[in-house]
Amino acid sequence: MDKLLALRTLLAVAESGGFTAAAHELGKTTSSVMRLMDGLEASLGTSLLTRTTRSVTLTDAGVTYVEQVRQVLADLAGADDSVIDTGIDPMGSLRVSVSATYSRLHIAPHIATFLRQHPRVNLELVVSDSHMDLVSEKIDLALRVGVPTADPRLIVKRLGHSARCVVASPAYLQRRGHPHAASELVAHDCLRFAYKPGNRQKWVFRYPDRTESVDVGGQLLTNNLDMLAGAALGGLGIALLPQWLIGASVRDGSLTALFDGAQVTPEGGDAFVYATYLPNRRHSRKVHAFIDFAQRAIAAPGHAVRTGP
Repeated sequence: MDKLLALRTLLAVAESGGFTAAAHELGKTTSSVMRLMDGLEASLGTSLLTRTTRSVTLTDAGVTYVEQVRQVLADLAGADDSVIDTGIDPMGSLRVSVSATYSRLHIAPHIATFLRQHPRVNLELVVSDSHMDLVSEKIDLALRVGVPTADPRLIVKRLGHSARCVVASPAYLQRRGHPHAASELVAHDCLRFAYKPGNRQKWVFRYPDRTESVDVGGQLLTNNLDMLAGAALGGLGIALLPQWLIGASVRDGSLTALFDGAQVTPEGGDAFVYATYLPNRRHSRKVHAFIDFAQRAIAAPGHAVRTGP
């Protein structure tokens, strides 16, 4: 039995939930996949899979084993990558996770340049606002906006500080009044990003001589920045949004920036644009090529993110 092939097949079965789906993914027959799984279980002396007429699921032993197999295969892929991807030019497949709104505004307009500069890199962009698991999703690099992860298993490189701004449309301010003190926000409709469940949220205002925290609430809570910006532009309330998203709207007068002189953050803390990857990608030239590309995109005019650590 080819043990490595059996392990890769087991992972495919576990992730697809069936022999036929795994066989299709691997380009093999269903019967060959079943024989490999029978042989693997026989060699281990335990059952990894529970078979029914409708599905295939992992046993308790199978769950534990698959978790370790996934890490072993990821380490092996990293070892291969460290050998293949160490030449002068970046090369090979590169799977990058990017957030939807940020990538639309600041990655997509420049991606053709990256591909022209690195013709031997096959780039797959996975657009998602969720923090995908880099191991199980086979992500080489994640480009994220927010509070950097504290996961000790990951390497984090801050690319720039993502400052936020409190904004409202002129129509909203004419209808509801212009708040001049942070404490006045309790009487306003505040449009909030869903950092965590719950209708109330705390915004922290940092001035040179003091810090003030305000509990804000309102009708709208969403986990999508485009939705939040659209609601603010539509006059539905006051929003705390990143400058890289609403800078143009402030400049053209569609939105009015409030509380000049204050650095404002949600209770979660300061936000950054940052790259994160597994330690086994530490020496990958294609990973560092994309990080360099992202840093150049941040430096492009109109980005509104302050570079630096």
